Amino acid sequence: MTEPAAAVPPAALRQADGSLHCPHCRAEVAATEAFCEACGGALTPTAAASDDEPAEMAAPIEITRSIQADTDNQDTVVLVRPCTNCGGVIGADGYCQTCGTKAPTERDHYTEQPASWVAACCDRGVRHHRNEDATAVAAEPAPRSRAVLVVCDGVSTSIDSDVASLAAARAAREVLVAQRPTGLGTPASRVAAISGAVVKAAAAANTAVIDNTALDSENAASCTFAAAVVEADLVVFGNVGDSRVYWIPDHGSIGEPTELSVDDSVAQARIAMGTSREAAENGPQAHAITKWLGRDSPDFVPRTGSTVVNSPGWVLVCSDGLWNYASEAAALQSLVAEISTPESDPLPLAVALVEWANSQGGKDNISVALARL
Repeated sequence: MTEPAAAVPPAALRQADGSLHCPHCRAEVAATEAFCEACGGALTPTAAASDDEPAEMAAPIEITRSIQADTDNQDTVVLVRPCTNCGGVIGADGYCQTCGTKAPTERDHYTEQPASWVAACCDRGVRHHRNEDATAVAAEPAPRSRAVLVVCDGVSTSIDSDVASLAAARAAREVLVAQRPTGLGTPASRVAAISGAVVKAAAAANTAVIDNTALDSENAASCTFAAAVVEADLVVFGNVGDSRVYWIPDHGSIGEPTELSVDDSVAQARIAMGTSREAAENGPQAHAITKWLGRDSPDFVPRTGSTVVNSPGWVLVCSDGLWNYASEAAALQSLVAEISTPESDPLPLAVALVEWANSQGGKDNISVALARL
């Protein structure tokens, strides 16, 4: 049986002003494009692409695998993801070679797993046009040895906050990986020394935000900061803004789920004055933050604290893209118990928490970083 001839993709529609538009969705396209960037529809190019003008693509994100004894020799991995529409291979031009769908950039969604007991997932969410959240994690291979979890949430109203938040998270991670203070041999001095490292990490993150802000910018880049350092059963944490650190023990274990960090926000100020959490977090300007990182920040010194854990569970660092839908630690504990895997692998749990937040509406970018203790 003779196969029907393959349909030839339509050419772009030329307008009176000379511009070309997609015949499928009417978005403006270039003469060299074989697929519409807006809808993914197939096109017949009317001009050959110049070898001098390669397709523009976002730089791949390099993820640190693990803490090494020599931090200058850390392994990195470049993320490669299949087409989100059909699972096909993404070509060098950024489009799927099978269905033609434009691939999301690596900045839109990425995961990290530096060790079997530590992982993170960072996602654009459903409603935002770009991912302004960032994670940066590191860990030694042995469970309950040492790990660093950092989450930064770029302020959407500021310029280049997606670039600044990623630079900030990585800068903070590098400080916390490099600095391993032990104090003077007592538990209190050890906590004080690690807390000092968290303060230095926030300062490095603040510098990174400023370095990624244009000098003539009228709306300087800014972001939140939340970090946790895990050393055996000790968790030292710090935050600026409203990204959070939680301790989530397993159901039935000793201890209560706890929100360790304290937000710098209008909602938190109202809670401190006696307003219920639900009313404060859903009231006017609830997500307005009172501290942040950036050139126009009046105070970027983090609140710090520590806790010693004595039961199995999770250290969770996240942006408000997750806790918007489950703010109280008890609610997060129930959610984790519902969707966690029997093997307690942090990567599928981090991804599942992000997918759950998206299923609730995904109104913000979502970051989840986990350490299993």
